[in-house]
Amino acid sequence: MDLASLVKMANQIGGYFEIYPDKEYATQEVSSHIKRSWDPRMRATIQQRLAEAEALGLTPLAAAAIRRLGERATA
Repeated sequence: MDLASLVKMANQIGGYFEIYPDKEYATQEVSSHIKRSWDPRMRATIQQRLAEAEALGLTPLAAAAIRRLGERATA
C-alpha cells in the first residue's frame, strides 16, 4: 500500500480519538488500533518512512501513535 494511503488511514483513526482530553490515552488507543488492525507490512512501511509520512500530513497524534509502535517493538 502506498504511503499516502497509510497516512490517510492513520489520520482517520487519529481523528476519532482526537476529541479525547487525555492525549496519552488517545495516543495509546490509536497505536493499539493500528497494531490490531493493520497488516505488519503496513505498520513497517509507515514506521520506516515516518519523516516522509509527516511531510505528507500525518497528524501529531497519529505520528505519536506510530512512534509508540516502535517503542513497543524495542521494549
